[in-house]
Order: sequence, then structure tokens, then C-alpha cells
Amino acid sequence: MSGSEPGARERLEARRASAAERLDATSAMLTALMRDREGANDDDEHDPDGATLSTEWSRLTGLADAAESEVRQVDDALARLDVGTYGVCIDCGRPIPDARLRARPFAVRCVPCAERAGR
Repeated sequence: MSGSEPGARERLEARRASAAERLDATSAMLTALMRDREGANDDDEHDPDGATLSTEWSRLTGLADAAESEVRQVDDALARLDVGTYGVCIDCGRPIPDARLRARPFAVRCVPCAERAGR
């Protein structure tokens, strides 16, 4: 999958749209959680009927952070596509194999360089 391969942009844009939808949904859930708990004086840390507020907050924040990170990574990949460096390893300059780009479309390193970099 070179930067000029037909379909690379469409796959990246679809991946970005999916991550952006997850980010929007998770952000809405965080907002609702804050609104629902505003002014509540409940002792949710000892509520036997469900997850604690802090547990749910942590879970949703983690999901939002992951989706936001994916949006950024895909945006960076789209920028590389625009300048013709998409699919080229930033360390060795060799092409990143198609299989790697299909599994991880925002990869910036080939597998050997990623292993050396610890990623």
C-alpha cells in the first residue's frame, strides 16, 4: 500500500470517521455522567448496585483518550499521504509492507524498525 495506492485515503478517512464517532459518543457519555451526578451526595464508592463513579469516569476517559489518539494518528497519516511519504518507514526509508498498513494504517515504521524502536 504505497501512498499512491488507490483506496488508501478512503480507508484512512473511514478509520478517522469511526474514531471520531467513538470520541463523540464517549464525550457525550462523560458529559451525561457529570450532569447526572452534579450535586449528588451519594456514597457511590460503597454502592453495591453498580460501578462507582470513579470507575465509570476512568473507563470513559480511557476510551475517549484512545479515540482521540487514533484521530490524531490518522490525521498524521493523511498528511503523510498528501506529501507522498505515506507507507515509507521514517527510520530506514523502505516501504512499509501492505499487510502492516492494512492492520495499522497509521504505521510510520516497518516491522523491523518498529521492533528496534520498541513499538
